Amino acid sequence: MTDLIPAWIGEELTPVDKLDAHRLGLRHKAVSVFVMAGRDVLIQKRAEGKYHSAGLWANSCCTHPHWDEAQHDCAIRRMREELGITGLYPSHADRLEYRADVGNGLIEHEVVDVFLADAPRDLALAPNPGEVVQVKWVDLHDLAAEVTRHPERFSRWLSIYMTGHKDRIFKSLG
Repeated sequence: MTDLIPAWIGEELTPVDKLDAHRLGLRHKAVSVFVMAGRDVLIQKRAEGKYHSAGLWANSCCTHPHWDEAQHDCAIRRMREELGITGLYPSHADRLEYRADVGNGLIEHEVVDVFLADAPRDLALAPNPGEVVQVKWVDLHDLAAEVTRHPERFSRWLSIYMTGHKDRIFKSLG
């Protein structure tokens, strides 16, 4: 079974195989979630078996919605699948577009809906080892500084979010 995601071919939104969308650099829909405990953000280190950006730190979770899936439902699904998180209801923070080479001949050209999910610091987590090898809480401003100092440790999209869009994404934090 192929993993069909919403991607644009020309001006038409079309179901496209996820890997094909990345190989061809097609503009496609995506979802990113930042689980927040006050000003601390939960970040994850991607599993070594991921098809791109393996072993790099990324935001709490991210994915592509299924062809017929609403963005908000996708955010909730992915928190459960990647981190074992249930009972959080993320709020839409922003919509961004970026294009980045993510290695292995793959391009992320995403129209990404970014969500923030408020959580207690002692939130129960059960990371899926096929997706995530490590999680940690980090202060948002410390994360932004670390991304600037050592971008090679982070996914391209997290670097883009932190260096170009942090104030937009986290405006609700004041």
